[in-house]
Amino acid sequence: MDHWTLHETEGIKYFCLPSFEQTGLVKHAFTTRWGGHSREEFADFNQALHVGDNPEVVVANRKRMALALGISLEDLVVGEQVHGDRVGVVTRADRGKGARAEVTAIPATDALITNEPGVALATHHADCVAIFLLDPVRRAIGLAHAGWKGTALEVGRKALLRMGDQFGTRPEDCLVGISPSIGPCCYEVDTRVRDQLPAYFLTWPGVLVDKGEGHYQFDLWEANRRSLLTLGVPYTNISVSRLCTCCHPEMFFSYRFTGGRTGRMSAVLMLRD
Repeated sequence: MDHWTLHETEGIKYFCLPSFEQTGLVKHAFTTRWGGHSREEFADFNQALHVGDNPEVVVANRKRMALALGISLEDLVVGEQVHGDRVGVVTRADRGKGARAEVTAIPATDALITNEPGVALATHHADCVAIFLLDPVRRAIGLAHAGWKGTALEVGRKALLRMGDQFGTRPEDCLVGISPSIGPCCYEVDTRVRDQLPAYFLTWPGVLVDKGEGHYQFDLWEANRRSLLTLGVPYTNISVSRLCTCCHPEMFFSYRFTGGRTGRMSAVLMLRD
């Protein structure tokens, strides 16, 4: 783990970035599976409404998460995650979308950005990367969901570019957090995935390691880190959690570990008032 710390508040355990905390500008978290009310494959702290868990229990879990962070459930803004690269620009008027019901989520949106305080961006994860973006100069934030498809589409890079267009954000000013996700130790892909990656990904050391017979180890952390480095984010400003969700099923939900049906963690990022 690189520059992430585990916190516990109100019985909820979650990870934070010291670099983000030190700015005093945001509230944020990447949750674990500990501390909620869900059962069986969703135990304990499932945060997603689309996976087959009891919606009332999921909303109760989200309320517990919000309480631990000192925010309201109604502050959350959630996108409908489709493994794409659409970036939604959200405002206080969007608060509550997707917070209590999947049908109210912002359609087909895997990244959210805002420069308005009190808007809690939220994404959900079970092996996919959460990319936290903070511009402390112009006081703007972004949060992106990136599995292999979102990584190939460079959704984190596109979110940061959109922050530049909307808010005047400069990459060299930004702090970035790359969350726990499935690591290269457990993430094996085939030629179908390799052939959909940008050609320059294949030139980045360690991103895709050939294991032979059409199989590759894919490092989502490194691919997203290098994508943001090429945009101009300083090396020292990117904090990568190297906790593998698949290696730690007692701590995290992992789609690959379970073979499918499982819960989701939340990534949450909000500018303080």
